[in-house]
Amino acid sequence: MSTSHPIEATGLVKRYGDKTALAGVDIAVPAGSVTAVLGPNGAGKTTAVRILTTLSTATEGTASVAGFDVATHPTEVRRRIGLAAQDATVDPLLTGFENLVMISELHQLSRRAAKSRASELLEEFSLADAANRVTSGYSGGMRRRLDLAATLVADPQVLFLDEPTTGLDPRARNELWEVLDVLVERGTTLLLTTQYLDEADRLADDIVVIDHGKIIAQGDARSLKRQVGGDNIGLIVTDADRLTEGAEVLSRITGATAVIDPQSRSAVAPTTDGVGGLADVARALADAGIEVEDLGLRQPTLDEVFLTLTGQPISDDEAEEANR
Repeated sequence: MSTSHPIEATGLVKRYGDKTALAGVDIAVPAGSVTAVLGPNGAGKTTAVRILTTLSTATEGTASVAGFDVATHPTEVRRRIGLAAQDATVDPLLTGFENLVMISELHQLSRRAAKSRASELLEEFSLADAANRVTSGYSGGMRRRLDLAATLVADPQVLFLDEPTTGLDPRARNELWEVLDVLVERGTTLLLTTQYLDEADRLADDIVVIDHGKIIAQGDARSLKRQVGGDNIGLIVTDADRLTEGAEVLSRITGATAVIDPQSRSAVAPTTDGVGGLADVARALADAGIEVEDLGLRQPTLDEVFLTLTGQPISDDEAEEANR
């Protein structure tokens, strides 16, 4: 296998009995770049990450990380990667400084070197003022930053992040994004899973969309949006019970199948008729007595790309492959 990419996988297949979690996935992540993996519940993205981080083995296919085969040289791979799981794994009974010293010593740093590395990371992640506070008193954003700092103790070449900003407020998310920007500038290669489309749009050089164990789309945000087409007509109905009727009107006028998101009471469909098509939809909705909170013509968002590609909104993976 070529080692030109720090993360490279070819034909990854993973089966659990008669269920196929991955059905031939190819991934290649260039050095110093960010790849975001998106997919609905049970799509297989967590399985892919577990294989790439040596926590699971592929039924078929090959993968290398940092130049080492994940199946034949798992120890070498682990020495060169960092993995931040969705939930922070820091010890709540220790201070931030004590957490990082402990992890540094687990990486076989001397006590002196461990303290130095801990102080360096706390400063870098703007946690120096809280270094001697017990982490159970940290905010969610502080715990995530400390957790990310812990994955960088050994200065990994490749970093895997599983939904790194889940549960964070907007300010904490922006702070973490800024930290990730710095890591990439230094040459770290990142692969992250996320349920936030704006996060993929903001961070990723390349976006991989997985559904039913297969890659169904790949490219940067702009190229993915182009796949949906030009303008979209979107609507939000006032009465959720009339969403299906509203979507049918939208489909009939645009000549394209409208994609429905029940949670937001919305439907969207591509159009080639611009403002004229929007006016036709507005008249048809009024004739049908369907009230809307919003009706508009706009360029597709990454969320709409995801809806169009998978037929469902992006959502938390909940228990996807949790025990695998």
